[in-house]
Amino acid sequence: MNKQGIAEAVHNVLNGTKVQAEQVVDTVFDSIVNSLKKGEEVSIAGVGIFSVKQRAARQARNPRTGEAISVPAMKVPKFRAAKALKDSVK
Repeated sequence: MNKQGIAEAVHNVLNGTKVQAEQVVDTVFDSIVNSLKKGEEVSIAGVGIFSVKQRAARQARNPRTGEAISVPAMKVPKFRAAKALKDSVK
């Protein structure tokens, strides 16, 4: 399923227009992204927790040339699945 499929499911529940359903889905995703940009956690009951993790600077190796390269420190998104989600997938 992709973003369009989620919008279609929302459209079927809300009985509104497809444009309204797409706006709802976009708003949810934009809210999650904006919260992560601020460094906040986003917790959705029964689904999981989205958070931001600080990854330390490190040395990596170019597999083609074998040359060592420096990878800078960066923030990366992280997702921890809730127990309910894990159990429903089993």
